[in-house]
Amino acid sequence: MNIIELKNITKTYAMGQVSVEALKGVSLSIAKGDFVAVSGPSGAGKTTIMNMIGLVDEPTDGEVCIDGSSVSGLSDRELTELRHRKLGFIFQSFNLMPVLNVFENIELPLLIGKDIPSRKERVEFVDYLVGEVGLTRWRGHRPSELSGGQRQRVAIARALVTRPEIVIADEPTANLDSATGESILNLMKEINRERQTTFVFSTHDGTIRNMADQVIQLHDGRVVS
Repeated sequence: MNIIELKNITKTYAMGQVSVEALKGVSLSIAKGDFVAVSGPSGAGKTTIMNMIGLVDEPTDGEVCIDGSSVSGLSDRELTELRHRKLGFIFQSFNLMPVLNVFENIELPLLIGKDIPSRKERVEFVDYLVGEVGLTRWRGHRPSELSGGQRQRVAIARALVTRPEIVIADEPTANLDSATGESILNLMKEINRERQTTFVFSTHDGTIRNMADQVIQLHDGRVVS
């Protein structure tokens, strides 16, 4: 079953008096449990594609479907709830809260939304994820006390804490050395295999492309392969 479908997506941005067509009739399908790389040169439309899949932007034309249902016509509140329920996000700049420690950064998404788990449930699952990403010794440390690779591991655990079906990763290895980047990718691939979590990467990294089940190559706002 396809968990993500984009159907003939067009996206046009107004840049002053000029219109820029970022996506030009893009269609693609991603199956549940896939490990997918979205690749292409700067300006090809990668960020716009990720924004469509992440439900943070709307197409000018075309249809976005998540888990078999179109998101067209959903209110802002409904889109927010769907993102919170189905999606996890990993950013190249980590986007961790500097005043919170490792545990608190990972726990934070669980404190947002309608159905907040009990303190006991939160502690058990967050501690499980802290262990999964190898940060038990650093549980009480703040981001400034961690290496880049450790911060990215916190970001991965935070993305997984709501048990999302889809994780969207924007250049997750861009700020890491090659050895750390490979370690992070192996961790995500392991999570992908064990939990059937769907991963979608925006990337220039050849290592990610080599590990991917599917590579979506963009050029000038179109899927070319």
